[in-house]
Amino acid sequence: MRPARVLLTTALAFLLLTPLSAAEAGHPPPPPVAVSLGIPLSDVLLIGGTVAPGPNAGKAAIWNVSSGKPGYLNAMDPATGASLVSAPLEGADSGYAVAATPDGTIYAGTYNNGHLYRWRPGSGNTVEDLGRPIASEGFIWRLTSDPQGNIYGGTYPGGKIFRYDAATGAVRDYGQIVPGQPYLKSIDWSNGKVYAGTNPDAHLAELDPVSGAVTEIPTPPGFPDIKNVAVYDLNARVGRLYARFSTAYPGPTFVWDIATRTWVDEIPLTHGLDISPVGENGELYLIQQGELKRYDPATKALTGTGLTFTGRIQNARAIGWAELGLPDYPGKSIVGTLWRGELFRYNPQTGKSEIIQSGVRREPIEILSIAGGKQRAYAGGFLNGGVSLVDTATGAATFNRFSQTEAILEASDGKVWVGNYPEARVYSYDPTKPWSSPEYSPGPPGTPDNPKLQVNLKADLQMRARALVEVDGKIAIGTVPEGDRLGGALAIHDPKTGTTQTFRNVVQDQSVFGLAADHGIVYGGTSITGGLSTTPPTRAEGTVFAWDVRHARKLWETPITGEGTVSSVAIGPDGLLWGVAGKSIFAVDTLRGRLKRRFDVGTTTAGGDIVATRDALYAGIDGNRIYRLDPWQRQTPPVFITQPNRRLAVRGNNQLLVTSGAQLFRIDLQR
Repeated sequence: MRPARVLLTTALAFLLLTPLSAAEAGHPPPPPVAVSLGIPLSDVLLIGGTVAPGPNAGKAAIWNVSSGKPGYLNAMDPATGASLVSAPLEGADSGYAVAATPDGTIYAGTYNNGHLYRWRPGSGNTVEDLGRPIASEGFIWRLTSDPQGNIYGGTYPGGKIFRYDAATGAVRDYGQIVPGQPYLKSIDWSNGKVYAGTNPDAHLAELDPVSGAVTEIPTPPGFPDIKNVAVYDLNARVGRLYARFSTAYPGPTFVWDIATRTWVDEIPLTHGLDISPVGENGELYLIQQGELKRYDPATKALTGTGLTFTGRIQNARAIGWAELGLPDYPGKSIVGTLWRGELFRYNPQTGKSEIIQSGVRREPIEILSIAGGKQRAYAGGFLNGGVSLVDTATGAATFNRFSQTEAILEASDGKVWVGNYPEARVYSYDPTKPWSSPEYSPGPPGTPDNPKLQVNLKADLQMRARALVEVDGKIAIGTVPEGDRLGGALAIHDPKTGTTQTFRNVVQDQSVFGLAADHGIVYGGTSITGGLSTTPPTRAEGTVFAWDVRHARKLWETPITGEGTVSSVAIGPDGLLWGVAGKSIFAVDTLRGRLKRRFDVGTTTAGGDIVATRDALYAGIDGNRIYRLDPWQRQTPPVFITQPNRRLAVRGNNQLLVTSGAQLFRIDLQR
């Protein structure tokens, strides 16, 4: 046994050699500073479009709206791909709705501001903001025009149709077209009538724009169920309606004869988003089963063109006819765009076809998910999607095209797990090997899939893989359901066996928004909302719950009074389960879920985020403040930093990562 004097001397020497923190030395720590790491994600995303006269002496151009902050109205030369118009749509993120009038005017309807914009020939890169046609509507889904140049649009959340009078600027609100249907998803005009399709249930309706009378068109015979299916696309062509009953992914297009009021054909596995106008011989072109096909309305024959498309998204964002003036492209050719800005063309006379990259500029992508890893950070994109590997010292980022990325997790073995929308898909990614996604960004031929699809919860009626956490070598997944449904799921995936157990309605009629894990138990935060937020919730309050992975059973659930969503949870240094729910930061014990602390510090119900280090927790509230919580202190926590934020992550124990829109920030934490 050592003498006490020796032990005391050793202890004193250790203290003298150990550097003191600023607080221990009697000095206040320096204020936190958010260091910008730049914009890690940027790409092209084209949504709505049309082929119509452009700024070059009325020659055909391809018009599209590209996503961004703001979105842009673009015109492209179909012969070269060069940008002809790039007009900012101030206040709008993007738009599905683009329509041309007979005099060459282009209209765009947008979200999330629900405005109508107008480009007139000769106006260059400038558009007119015509405002929001209907005050209650924040989303214009599609537009169409009549021979007089009047514009008709379909909206959300009211499921309405409006008419904009091109001569006077007057707006007529026709109201909700199909009772109970909040999405007016598709629209077109033909012979004095306006036709419209709805979502979340697939109703097809005919509107008389003079009287305002609405007549519903019967569902195609043999169609199994209109619930949770949209009339996603609708095109009127020479006395017929082509209505695609599906989603953004392939589905059947049914053909309705307007004169005889009968369904006359079904074209299976069509991609949308539109079909071409008719050609000189009455033919149409559309994308079906991954190939541009010629459709003959008289014979109902489909003929392949040899122009094929790869990847998960194969729909046309614009399609029409143009004279290109190129060798091998005599007369008129079919031209169009794909979602990542590629331009395609096909000449019916020569059979020549090709796909080229257009000149549409890349735009920053809002960061939807963020994770800290051992060597780097990972950022996932909203809508445009994508995954970037980020050096948190320099901000240098390597961007990879991918789908909308809801959650990212670096597991203890270094593998990265990526949760995606739609179909609540989960992939495993090895960051030491080349990225190659056959669905979105394939590598050279022969490159193995990386990321590799491991889980698809479409069969379990799930849409968003919203949260991921590792538990005893397994990956727990929290999800949001698809369509007009309530009831998310907790899925447990075992990478060793490749098997997945899915438990829906772990908390009845609630989605799983956040996950944490400790000693074989998964803890979740839930929301009363469903897939489209169109079904009224059956529960009043979001909850936290505990799930025993080994025995596959729920241990407890605790509602958080007055809050509809628990958006994030984390295990604190004190062993309590901490969470953010609207205005509140709270903690419950992990044994029975009893509330131990609650701080109501927010002013809005905006969803926040919470993360933990070895010493403290950090919670984002109201989208503009971050709080630091000492888990052993009971007083209301102080504001750590005033900083716009959406998602938080911790890298190591000394870096707090903060997202704000498309930007990523680093805050170096003091010991």
